[in-house]
Amino acid sequence: MSFAVALVILLVAPAWVMAQTPDWESLMSAAQRAEEGGRLGDAEQLYAAAIAKTQGFDEKDRRIEQSLTALGDLHGARGRYADAARFYDRALTALEKALPAGDPGLVPGLNRLGTMWRLQGRAPDAEPLHRRALAIAEKTLGADDPAVAASMANLAEIYMARARFAEAEPLFRGARSIYEKALGAGHPEVAKSLASLGTLYKEQGRFREAEPLYLQSIGIVEGALGASDAQMALPVASLAALYAAQGRYREAEPLFTRALAIQEKTRGPQHPAVSTTLNELGELYRAQARWAEAEPLYRRSLAIRERVFGPDSSSVAVVFANLGLLDFDRGRYADAESAFKRALAIDDRPPGREHPDVATDLSNLGDVYRVQRRYAEAEPLYRRALGIRERTLGPDHAKVATSLNNLAVLYQYQGRFAEAEPLFRRTLGVLERSLGPDHPNVAFTLNNLAEVYKAQGRYAAAVPLYPRAIAIAEKRLGPDHPTLAALLDNYAVVLRGAKRDAEALEVEERARDIRIRHAQQNPRR
Repeated sequence: MSFAVALVILLVAPAWVMAQTPDWESLMSAAQRAEEGGRLGDAEQLYAAAIAKTQGFDEKDRRIEQSLTALGDLHGARGRYADAARFYDRALTALEKALPAGDPGLVPGLNRLGTMWRLQGRAPDAEPLHRRALAIAEKTLGADDPAVAASMANLAEIYMARARFAEAEPLFRGARSIYEKALGAGHPEVAKSLASLGTLYKEQGRFREAEPLYLQSIGIVEGALGASDAQMALPVASLAALYAAQGRYREAEPLFTRALAIQEKTRGPQHPAVSTTLNELGELYRAQARWAEAEPLYRRSLAIRERVFGPDSSSVAVVFANLGLLDFDRGRYADAESAFKRALAIDDRPPGREHPDVATDLSNLGDVYRVQRRYAEAEPLYRRALGIRERTLGPDHAKVATSLNNLAVLYQYQGRFAEAEPLFRRTLGVLERSLGPDHPNVAFTLNNLAEVYKAQGRYAAAVPLYPRAIAIAEKRLGPDHPTLAALLDNYAVVLRGAKRDAEALEVEERARDIRIRHAQQNPRR
């Protein structure tokens, strides 16, 4: 009897042992079920176990890449971009061992890794990956394949991130055309292409062209996926940002809050996408001087990014910079200086780093010193920022124009008009070449140049600059934007200096009417 019992145990034992050491397929299936069920921690452990299981596989076994990609996808969906990129990089290496150099199976892996690098601010590193993906897709799949469209759109995102707008636009348009032909005009990929093209136009100040694209994108997503789908957040938040840039704050706010609610429900309250929308909503409130409402949004955004990316991430530096801008607007210059220095300490590693983010931090810190009349401290910061931007972005980049403008304004504040004037003129040329002759920043620069002439009593030189600046602002920002009113006020002062009082009075009345309408449309809380 005891022998029989022992025999039963021996017969059962091997099955029990096998249940504790599942094969690769079982681990992947279990991980996918855990992920679908929202048990993301379990899914991560199971995917990691599946990866470990592949250690004895032949290096060309596709299961190596599949398990690495699955864990990368999981990290990416949770907003853990650095972790996702690490696994995508390993997956691409495995894929390159398993497939010939020009195989179309490489295209998704190249695009995945490139996208993760772009999301971490590594656009220059990502560009060759997307170029390679596009070349392979076009050669092996044909010009009208959706994989070609995806690669075109990814490369266009890189160009947009690097302000190479003229190169980005035909790629976005081409991707949209392919998706419409291959998938149908109502497909969510078409909506994504429309939103991306809208953002390209927004970045160029082409606001009237951007708005219908965002609205069309929203309509497609709503029809295909529903009003509360996760993909709805992107075009809704993008339209909100467009309205904010135009000073249409009352229209922007409910769109930001709608996008935020969708993201929190579909992605979770700690996702980086939530952080982005919180940051943008904070910027909206800051623009309206609703400082007490803006600050907690920035701080929540900061907490998410510190938790997800770590306290020394460049995305954390962005929020510190915005907190600095908030303090700057409130006249709390010591606090602003501290926040800008914190952002700079994150971005400027190792010291002397040549990166556009460092230039932004230097410019912000220079602004704090300028308004406090600490001109000797501001000037080297502005000059270093200008040098970084010229070397990393090229001499005709829009951000180079920003640095030239900052340095010119500094000279203007000090009465160094002979030095300020050529810088404003150079700013104008760079802006017209990089963003086009009708961008709002062109209007602002015309105003600044006119202000230099006014300070010198050169009213005849200042007067002709304002009609163009005003026409640009009205066209690009809208007829009721407060910036338009400010330009009109400045124009009126110049007209009075030129002894054209009757014209000045008409201009002043127009500015007053704009402010009244804007206040009615955007009531203060």
